[in-house]
Amino acid sequence: MITETIDLKTKLISDFHAREAVMNGEASSEFHQKKRAALAQFERLGFPSLKNEEWKYSNVKDLISASYQFNAASSIALSDLEDLKIPEQEANIIYFINGHYSSELSRLISPESEITISSLSEAYKKDPALVNSYFNELTKEDQDAFTSLNTAFTQDGIFINVPDNRTVTHPVILRFVSDARSQNVGSQPRNIIHVGRNAHVKLAEAFRTLGSERSFTNSVTEIYVGEEAGVEYYKVQNESENAYHIGTTHVRMLDRSHFYAGTVTLNGRFTRNNLNIVLDGERCDAHMYGLYFPDGTQHVDNHTVADHRKPNSESNELYKGILRDKSKGVFNGKIFVRPDAQKTNAFQSCKNIVLSPDATMNTKPQLEIFADDVKCSHGTTTGQIDEEALFYMRSRGISRPEAMALLMYAFCADVVSQIKIDSIRTYLEEVIAAKLAS
Repeated sequence: MITETIDLKTKLISDFHAREAVMNGEASSEFHQKKRAALAQFERLGFPSLKNEEWKYSNVKDLISASYQFNAASSIALSDLEDLKIPEQEANIIYFINGHYSSELSRLISPESEITISSLSEAYKKDPALVNSYFNELTKEDQDAFTSLNTAFTQDGIFINVPDNRTVTHPVILRFVSDARSQNVGSQPRNIIHVGRNAHVKLAEAFRTLGSERSFTNSVTEIYVGEEAGVEYYKVQNESENAYHIGTTHVRMLDRSHFYAGTVTLNGRFTRNNLNIVLDGERCDAHMYGLYFPDGTQHVDNHTVADHRKPNSESNELYKGILRDKSKGVFNGKIFVRPDAQKTNAFQSCKNIVLSPDATMNTKPQLEIFADDVKCSHGTTTGQIDEEALFYMRSRGISRPEAMALLMYAFCADVVSQIKIDSIRTYLEEVIAAKLAS
C-alpha cells in the first residue's frame, strides 16, 4: 500500500513537469509560478496520514490506492443526465463534465449588467492579470496537501464577478458531473467568485456521478465577499458509491457583509468538506448549516473554521448527522477569536443520531479565544433515537419504521428549512424523505 501511495504522488509530479515542458513562455507567468509553488508544497507535504492531526479520523489510503484519468473527455448529453434526477429550475446553470466546462449543456439567463460568468480558462485568456489577482489569494496559507494539489493542477473551473450594488435575480448553479461509466476519472475544478460592495447573489455547487467506476473530485472554491455584500452558498453532494470527494471552500468577508452556507452530503464513498471563513471586517455575520447521512461503509468528514479578526461580528453554526450500518462521521469545528475581535458572538453546535452499534461518530469542537469581551459557545451531542418519543408515536398507531422516519425527518428540518433556493430545498426534501424511509 505504501508503494502505491508513492507511485501516485510521483505520477502526479511527473505529469506536472511533462505539462510544464510544453508551455513555452507561459511557464514563466506569475499564474504558473503560483502553481509551481503549490506543487513544491504538495511534494513536501505528501498525502496526509492518520498521524496528521487534521486527518486523524479520515484515512485516505483507499482513495489514493487507485489511478485516475484526470480531465478525461466525455460524450455526455442532456439525455444521459436524466437518470440523475437533477431538478429543473429557473437559474444560471453551468455544467462541468470531468472538470471541463460544457458550453453545450450550460444555460446563462442573467444579464451581464448583473453578473459576469465565464469558465476560468476563458477568463484567464481575456484578462490574466485580473484572474491572477484573485487566484490562490485566499488559499495561499492553507497547508493542506489536497488544496496544494488543486492549485498546482488548476485548468478549469468558474470565474464569477458580481459588480458593486448589483442584486443577481436568478441563482447560479454549478453542476459538476463525473462521467465514470468506462474508467476511473478525476477532476480538480477551481472556482473564483468575487462579490462586490453591496452586491447580492445566491450560489450552489452540486456534485453527481454517472457510472459505477471510481471518481475522485478535488474541488477548491475561493469566495470574496465585499463590504455590505450578501452571499448565499449551498453545496449538495449526491454521488455514487465509488465516489471520493474532497471539497475546500475559502471565504473572506469584509465590513457589514453577510455569508450563508448550507452543506448537504447525501451519498458518496468518502467525503471531506472543508469550509474556512475569515470574518475580516466589523459587523459581519456568517451562518453555517450542515447535514449528512452516511450508511453502508461510507465516510463523511466535515471540517469548519470561523476566524474572527475584527470586532462586533457574529458566526453561528449547526451541523447534524444521521449514521447507520458501518458508516463513519467526523466533525471538527474551530472558532478563532483574534485579539482585535472584541464583542464577538460565536456559536457552534453539532448533533448526531447513530442508528447502528457499528457506526462511528468522532467530534472535535474547538475554541481559541484571544479577546476578553466575547460570547462564545460550542457543544456536541451523539445519541440514539428517543425511545420515549418513539413509544408515544407507536401508541398512536404509527408503525415503528414510519415513526423513526418521521422523527429523523424532524431532526433534519432545522437544516433543510434554512435552504432558501426553493427548487433545491424541494429536491432535498424528496431525496431525504426517500433515504430515511429506506
